Amino acid sequence: MACSSCSPTIKQYGAEPANIQWKVVRGNTAVLSVDFLEADEDTPWDTSGWTYKATSYDPQGNVLDDLSVVETSPGSVQIIADSCVTEKWGIGYKAIVAELQFDLQIVIPGVVVTDGVEDDTIWTPIVGTICVIGNVTPGGSL
Repeated sequence: MACSSCSPTIKQYGAEPANIQWKVVRGNTAVLSVDFLEADEDTPWDTSGWTYKATSYDPQGNVLDDLSVVETSPGSVQIIADSCVTEKWGIGYKAIVAELQFDLQIVIPGVVVTDGVEDDTIWTPIVGTICVIGNVTPGGSL
């Protein structure tokens, strides 16, 4: 997913986040790739020093799960929902077994200057829904 078409320019942190629907099969590892690109849709943003956090929320069970975020190259990250987490999402064997909220939050060091002091910027560029598809075959080795 390239965020250049849905995100603001680098000078407008805090603008409305991209709203994503992420389809995940219960019990499987799922990966969502995110690219932060300049307006030319080719040049990656300078994301050095950024820290990332992603979380999912199940409103039915009032449960928060941390998702892994891995920087794969400058301007690119992957949000990873490990199978040990997704196996707990939803119940039953219908087509859609759960819908969870998720987001990606970023801390950008020293962007905002207030009274001569640099403060970190906290930015949520992505919010969305994880649509959990029920599986029939349990996980594990074949």
